[in-house]
Amino acid sequence: MMKLTGQDILILGAGKIGSTIADMLAELHSATVTLADMQPPSSSGDPQIRAVQLDIQDDAALAGVLQQHSLVINALPFFCAARVAQAAAQHGVHYFDLTEDVEAMRAIQSMAPQARSVLMPQCGLAPGLISILGGHLAQQFDELFDLQLRVGALSRHATNALRYHFTWSVDGVINEYCKPCNTIANGQLVSVPPLDGMETVVLDGETFEAFNTSGGLGTLCETLQGRVRNLNYKTIRHPGHRDAMHLLLHGLRLIERRDLLRQVLEGAVPHSRDDMVVIAAMASGMRGGKLEQLTRTARIFGAPLRGKQRTAIELITAAGMLGAVELFATSQLPQQGFVRQEQCTLTALLGTCVGSYFQSLAG
Repeated sequence: MMKLTGQDILILGAGKIGSTIADMLAELHSATVTLADMQPPSSSGDPQIRAVQLDIQDDAALAGVLQQHSLVINALPFFCAARVAQAAAQHGVHYFDLTEDVEAMRAIQSMAPQARSVLMPQCGLAPGLISILGGHLAQQFDELFDLQLRVGALSRHATNALRYHFTWSVDGVINEYCKPCNTIANGQLVSVPPLDGMETVVLDGETFEAFNTSGGLGTLCETLQGRVRNLNYKTIRHPGHRDAMHLLLHGLRLIERRDLLRQVLEGAVPHSRDDMVVIAAMASGMRGGKLEQLTRTARIFGAPLRGKQRTAIELITAAGMLGAVELFATSQLPQQGFVRQEQCTLTALLGTCVGSYFQSLAG
């Protein structure tokens, strides 16, 4: 394990995830980091976190702060990803982000051939950790038939009509429910609609539902095409949620009016910090001449970090990000150009300072 105290790290976005990443760097790496946000910095007086005000739409201001750092972690909404990545690449700053947006990832991928620095989008949970886990399971088979990856960030007590509370970005949820989903079916790369593919998932005796959402696989379809017959990703939710969202998006046609959809959801769906992250992954195929199946499941809950109670989604997303950063800093990942999540191995991730967050997936 390596301490990142010598790295000049900039974090963009002081929201739930960005501030958790800053706290985790301070706690596990004894690092001093810069945390930049459009809002004026709070007067917390934390000696390890230098808070600054920054508008990323101001090209000169963004360039100025990037040039003072060697590595930037972008924890801003997905629609900011390509802009920040372009600026980082222009100034030779290593770039990491959390985006689940496929278009943003493609834009960043197209910048990589000319970049002097690393461009590694989609760190976090899904995409991110689930791609690393999927890649790990795929490597266990001589011939891979099926790889099914399921992730849910859930309120533990969702009793409202949508059976859902927001535990992370409203914009991120809308984006993954509205855009097409990449998958591999019968060996062919195909696009399927979000909210389709409904199935029942039973974990530890509790029943959930799962359905297609966009972006969770990151680049895994590209990586495994030609090697797997069927690969898909679905989001886990409490039963009833998918039908309610389908009514809003398609029955009321709010998929065509996403600004209004955002207003409706923000006004009707509470945020909750009493959450859990549920992960389920299954792979089947031939191993040593036998048809076998491997399964990994986990439930992750919130916990304190530097004296603050952090949610499960905050902790696991921040840990996924810092695992990738540490593997880069220890030269266990490429040092230039575009880096895919599945280029991290699960074994290497477990050996990082954040490895304890992922022990339940070790098998």
